[in-house]
Amino acid sequence: MASTIARQSRSIVKAILSREQAEGAGARVRRSIGRPELRNHDPFLMLDEFNVDKNGGFPDHPHRGFETVTYMLEGQFQHEDFAGHKGTIGPGDLQWMTAGRGIVHSEMPVKSQTRAHGLQLWINLPKEHKMCEPQYQELLDGEIKRATPQEGVVVKVIAGESHGVKSQVYTRTPTMYLDYKMDKNKTVEQSIPASYTGFIYMLKGTAYIGDKEFEGKAHHTLTFSEDGTDTIKITTKDEDAHFVVIAGEPLKEPIVQHGPFVMNTQKEIYETFIDYQYGQNGFERARNWQSSIAQ
Repeated sequence: MASTIARQSRSIVKAILSREQAEGAGARVRRSIGRPELRNHDPFLMLDEFNVDKNGGFPDHPHRGFETVTYMLEGQFQHEDFAGHKGTIGPGDLQWMTAGRGIVHSEMPVKSQTRAHGLQLWINLPKEHKMCEPQYQELLDGEIKRATPQEGVVVKVIAGESHGVKSQVYTRTPTMYLDYKMDKNKTVEQSIPASYTGFIYMLKGTAYIGDKEFEGKAHHTLTFSEDGTDTIKITTKDEDAHFVVIAGEPLKEPIVQHGPFVMNTQKEIYETFIDYQYGQNGFERARNWQSSIAQ
């Protein structure tokens, strides 16, 4: 006699409200990962939901030792770095930047619009990749593959895999990043590698997570249990929901962070400050460089 065993879902162990705060020049962000209550969530260092008007932005600043992933929801954002890379991303577009050994760049809204709204995720790099050459992966909205597990559920597969659809983004730190839009009264299961840590960040509406249907509301970060299960169950009831599912392989390495620099030891952070100050070991092009978009 055959028996049917329901797959157990991961549960939610922590829910944190992302309160709005000032960041950069005239920008407002809701910080998810990176708050005192959730300083980091290995391999993730930070997640910000940003709202920037045309007079705000993130002028010239450096990075080393990790990746920044910018995903636009509304409006347009310009980017320019000291290597001459320059571009604009709009609604639904993605920029996956590997800072590696060093980048100095500027991120500013297009001046002709009212605001730019999106998400920026910081992903730590393993020790062997922290000093790699900088790299960009950029995808327009139409180039990002979608999964439709059922009518009324659409998943943009930014990184990793969902319901048989794989992203073309290369992740040095194994990562999945999924943008879910669900109509009301739907239930879906999302596979997640058992070894991954992960979370949901709610953008809009309400979703019920796990077998116990933990209620997730907008602007909350919901962290997953780490119990060896490989599925998360998500249900909507009387309203639509929009959220991102983010998970990755924990590096289990020391994290020493000082602002935009993330290394493994205090000595490496000190060396990074010296490299940046003297324009060496990856920061050679930083000397006297100023972006044109932040002027």
